[in-house]
Amino acid sequence: MVQVTDVENSTELPQFYKSFLSGKRQLTSSEIEILKKSNKNSDSSWKNVWVDENFFDVSLICCCEIYGFLVIGRLSPRKLKYHDLSLTEGLYDSYLENVVIGDDCVVRNVSYLSNYKIGDRNILFNIQEMSCTNHSKFGNGILKEGEPESNRIWIGVGNENDGRAVLAFEDMIPADAYIWAKYRDDTFLQQRFFEMTEKAFSKKLDTFGIVSNDVVIKNTTLLKDAKIGSAAYIKGAFKLKNITVLSSEMEPTQIGEGVELVNGIVGYNSRIFYQAVAVRFVIGRNCQLKYGARLLNSVLGDNSTVSCCEILNNLIFPFHEQHHNSSFLIASMLGGQSNIASGATIGSNHNSRAADGEMYAGRGFWPGLCSDFKHNSRFASFTLISKGSYQNELNITYPFSLVASNGPCQPVTIIPAYWFMYNMYAIARNRAKFEKRDRRKIKIQHIETDPLAPDTIQEIEAALRKLIELTAEHLLALKNEKALAAKNKTELYQVAKDFLHQNPDASFTLKDNDSQKKFGAIVLKPVKAYKAYRRIVKFFAVRTLTEYCDRIGRQGLSYEDIRKISDQPLYANWVNVGGQIISESHLTELFDLIKNNSIDTWQQVHEFYDSCQTKYEEYKVAYALNLLEKLYSRPITDFNKKVYDGIIEDVKTSCKEMCDAILASRKKDYDDVFRRQTYRNTKEMEAVIGNISDNEFIMGTQERRSLLEKKVDKLFADFIED
Repeated sequence: MVQVTDVENSTELPQFYKSFLSGKRQLTSSEIEILKKSNKNSDSSWKNVWVDENFFDVSLICCCEIYGFLVIGRLSPRKLKYHDLSLTEGLYDSYLENVVIGDDCVVRNVSYLSNYKIGDRNILFNIQEMSCTNHSKFGNGILKEGEPESNRIWIGVGNENDGRAVLAFEDMIPADAYIWAKYRDDTFLQQRFFEMTEKAFSKKLDTFGIVSNDVVIKNTTLLKDAKIGSAAYIKGAFKLKNITVLSSEMEPTQIGEGVELVNGIVGYNSRIFYQAVAVRFVIGRNCQLKYGARLLNSVLGDNSTVSCCEILNNLIFPFHEQHHNSSFLIASMLGGQSNIASGATIGSNHNSRAADGEMYAGRGFWPGLCSDFKHNSRFASFTLISKGSYQNELNITYPFSLVASNGPCQPVTIIPAYWFMYNMYAIARNRAKFEKRDRRKIKIQHIETDPLAPDTIQEIEAALRKLIELTAEHLLALKNEKALAAKNKTELYQVAKDFLHQNPDASFTLKDNDSQKKFGAIVLKPVKAYKAYRRIVKFFAVRTLTEYCDRIGRQGLSYEDIRKISDQPLYANWVNVGGQIISESHLTELFDLIKNNSIDTWQQVHEFYDSCQTKYEEYKVAYALNLLEKLYSRPITDFNKKVYDGIIEDVKTSCKEMCDAILASRKKDYDDVFRRQTYRNTKEMEAVIGNISDNEFIMGTQERRSLLEKKVDKLFADFIED
């Protein structure tokens, strides 16, 4: 119900405004007379208007209504220009109430401007309403004095029933959202997350809206309870309510036509356009949201692009791509570097009387066109899903695999290590591609872009163990003599391992009952997958050791180097924390520090992430050395010349096979008759897709191969000589 009150003409200046009065003065009597003639109904006394004591041109305030308090910085008859918009400084045809305006600003055709601090060199043009309540939170999940708990805004990531809900805060990164959403069983830790968020903000009912310096806002309908960072550009937006728009001269953010943003945080250098809608959200750095995209109850990681589609109740790590109009994504956690194809229906559904389901996918999740899944489902890193309707819950534990549906009530088909065998160009290009797309100037969230990193290698280790176990079952089913003679599981698995090593051309399939509910999965090419996985683990380990030698300025490892590496703490269990790979042990340490109040702010949490990242390469080296020891079932000090020669030969072979596979993957676009059929001739094809000989990535791969092979030759030289 609309209330009617008298106009307040208080002459007592609130403390907030007093802090901005340095270098300001009150109006002279002659200036007041001019303002009375050139402006509409305003406070009769004009005692609450303060202006710059040196640079104030009274003629630059015209046709305005002024109520409450108004503090104005430098005003002179100069123009502000942004793109094609050029306007003279001053206040024109606007309603202003309790406003502080900085130096050299334009406020023109702002129908209602109330309770805002406007910075320097800003253009506010054609705005219908711009106001701020004294209890505004700017998208942060806090409460002000006297507010009921029901007013708090939670973001229900990963689960439609808010079972993993988190509170947004201005400095939140995907790592923060992940540890809050994932570790729900630790109630005291959850309480500490809540307390750290609450204590970071004032509860006083004295909030005013903020527009920083060099901001342009034009042709916008509503800004309410908004905090706008420096150099932001907002044009044609429909509604911005209870939000923070993070922006800086180094990383400017843009918001465009028809956009509606409510209850959330927009990250630095983000671009949101064309009727996009976001409600209860955190958007990371360098993100794009456009073409009618809908982002609800979600956290979107840095360097992500979302257009046309709908995303609800999700926690998405950096480098997520989702472009197509018919796709949507509900109640999921995605490990980043993902690509959601058109028509993919990835949504929570009611397949029991329990709460709605969830999905978790590691890095590099890539479902095919028009795929749909039943929750709960889980996917290892870099899982490629063939087009199809997957009507049962999935648990795909094989990284870099291809999964295909065989129809209802049938096992799915899995080719483990598919990327390494048939799509090496894509996997090798990933690291360079994501590094190139990372346009963040300030990188708070650490992001691992290498497909071969501790998180994926540990998944490969698990997949190797699984293939050995399934092969053991297969041999028992065939009544293999050695398998039947095994006295225990250890001996049985050794028999299976020997079989995989000694029969490189064996052709058989395995049945994995754990990969799909009810109907299981058929695992194709298990021997090739086993060999490919082992080859990649060895490649990762040796490459990591050569990188270590580069850092310490040595061509190869010495016994002293081995001793130093062995003395490093060994971390064998790793977690993708918002894009950063952190050991489980360090996460446990972090949680203990939070619970005993040694870490009491989110800034300190970020410093802990930084400390983990600083030593990440050292931890990787110890992990790599341990991988080699596990592959050969002995300490590295017990390796002999034959083992070292084998490692070197295997890595060189891997380098050659990877380079050949990269080239072969790309050559399909040039040699396959069906891919050539839309071109009149070779010259037209090369004009459209380029010449393969000019491909910088392929040429760079050959160079890197040659360099790595030279390093590998010298890596174990000291040990081989002995």
